[in-house]
Amino acid sequence: MLCGWMSQFSRRLVGTTLLLLLASCGQPDQVAHTASDAGSEASRFTVARNRAVAEVLDIANQQDFEDALRGMLAEAPQSTLTNPAGAVIWDSAGYDFVQGDAPETVNPSLWRQARLNNIRGLFEVEEGIYQLRGFDLANMTLIKGESGWIVVDPLTTLETSRAAMAFVEQQLGPINISGMIFTHSHIDHFGGVLSLLSAEQVAAGDIPVVAPLGFVDEAVSENIVAGPTMIRRGNYMYGDALERSPTGHVDTGLGQQVIFGSTSILQPTVLIDQPQVNLSIDGVDFEFFNMPGSEAPAELTFFLPQWRAFCGAEVVSHVMHNVLTLRGAKVRDALLWSDYIGQIAEFIEQRGDVAVLFNSHHWPTWSQQRIVTQLQQQQDMYKFTHDQTLRLANIGYTPREIAEQLKLPESLAGNFHLRGYYGTLSHNSKAVYQHYFGWYDANPASLNPLPPQQSAIRYVEFMGGADAVLEKAAAYYHEGDYRWVAEVLNHLVFAEPDNQSARRLLADTYRQLGYQAESGPWRDIYLSGARELSGGDKISRYDAAQSKAFLQQVPIEQFMKALSVRLDADKAAGEQLSINVTFSQDENFVLQVRNSVMHYRRAAVDPVADATLSLSKNLFIDIMVGDAGLADLIGSDELAINGSVLKLVRFFSLLGEPNDNFNIVLP
Repeated sequence: MLCGWMSQFSRRLVGTTLLLLLASCGQPDQVAHTASDAGSEASRFTVARNRAVAEVLDIANQQDFEDALRGMLAEAPQSTLTNPAGAVIWDSAGYDFVQGDAPETVNPSLWRQARLNNIRGLFEVEEGIYQLRGFDLANMTLIKGESGWIVVDPLTTLETSRAAMAFVEQQLGPINISGMIFTHSHIDHFGGVLSLLSAEQVAAGDIPVVAPLGFVDEAVSENIVAGPTMIRRGNYMYGDALERSPTGHVDTGLGQQVIFGSTSILQPTVLIDQPQVNLSIDGVDFEFFNMPGSEAPAELTFFLPQWRAFCGAEVVSHVMHNVLTLRGAKVRDALLWSDYIGQIAEFIEQRGDVAVLFNSHHWPTWSQQRIVTQLQQQQDMYKFTHDQTLRLANIGYTPREIAEQLKLPESLAGNFHLRGYYGTLSHNSKAVYQHYFGWYDANPASLNPLPPQQSAIRYVEFMGGADAVLEKAAAYYHEGDYRWVAEVLNHLVFAEPDNQSARRLLADTYRQLGYQAESGPWRDIYLSGARELSGGDKISRYDAAQSKAFLQQVPIEQFMKALSVRLDADKAAGEQLSINVTFSQDENFVLQVRNSVMHYRRAAVDPVADATLSLSKNLFIDIMVGDAGLADLIGSDELAINGSVLKLVRFFSLLGEPNDNFNIVLP
């Protein structure tokens, strides 16, 4: 019982806590082509709305396309990548449909962004600075040093990083890595590192691995504890189950898609822990700027005087970014973010000779004046969101009321790099409100409402029953009032989840809202909801074994934290247990259960603990990813149990299994 349960729990622990170590995003490890919505048409209201967007924006403006194509040395060929299990994780041909004018089922502004993100290849930013774009969600940058190459942000997965490097070596010759830089703590900027460089190579060759202070902790902490929920929400945010088509997933706004395969991490050898740090790496002078708490909790930017080039990491992108990502994360500080961008702009203005701004996503911007203008507009956009949200909150408006009336000023709204392709002004303003005031909007009715399904049943009763609700909703649908129809039918579907007429109409409603969305994540969320309402299967694609190289670098404390949040308080009522988990002679954790709470601390072995479980960290990880089973190891030299086996069994029986496949559009 102990062996089978613990092995199952361990696999579930990793499989549900480490998928979304991305932040940006984020999240889903295969391209899905199921439950096609092909044939679903845009309504006349959606067509009109999308045409209105095209009329307001200068869709034909070619400046971004010129910048995105500038310096292209080689266009990336069509490619398909698979993980070690043989599953497809990337198929570039899936985006062949993104060309020409926008179809009626896609917001023309989002379509324009998708076309830009569909430009893939090797680019010369300046002679000696190169970028690989379109191989992953993020960019990989290579900087020529005296004896080799300094790599910046080696992508999300071993598979994509390996493919990108193979392509660049075809163009530039063998790449000898003399330095590695992780700009921040989201996995799309470091997960592929072990395909390029090992810890042994770093040690033997004295190769610096540079990262911002707190990089490793932040790389794992955001999702270890909250992973199951982030996984499920990420399925929606990134359209994991949607086909790539004009009626499905088109683009994330930040890049084409989140790619999941085998991931890894390296411990930094150099931490940027001061506001400004000047370093020389392989003969190249860097001016690093530490900018924690911006787009990521741990993030740096840098300036290269030799090329008069500034790397803005993900502090700056060609989108309005997320103040609070829809997959779920700690809310970001929009004011601090704005201040950091202002510092970059001021630095560049004072230099007076900066030639190019390149970042971890999208394409560069050239010329001092264009760079400063872009930065100041980005700075103003985040500060506008912050200041106007607070202004309206301070005169009594609630988050939904603020989001409804807040609009960027005309001087900002027409700039494509400020459009809501990834974040939106609507949910970013709500995030600012949350940052200061939390979830409660001060209305007593919001203080202790009924759970969704209970309130839904009562709403439907008040509105005259299911037939009346459905009839009225259909009338509003035919008037194009989709936001209201979604709100009303959500009650009906939660009250009567088997009501197929309600589910079909709500699915149709979500499709129209998705077709209208300028934000890639909003589109994917709406269309994912429609897919599940229409009977599409929920999917969970994570394979823990693919992240074994990553897990070996994760501090044990993070696993203990994950265990503690899985304690079932009801089952643990009245229990008092103490367990030692010993990984080596000098690494022991004492786990205690009392008052339906699990505490853990790194400490010497407690001699009066109920039981002691001894094993190596590598074996612990092997068990979690399914490469070893406890049943096979009992009695071996690799694992030992001392004390009460029954108490150990009891301890693990108190830990509930997480669920990364829970319902969202159904109760």
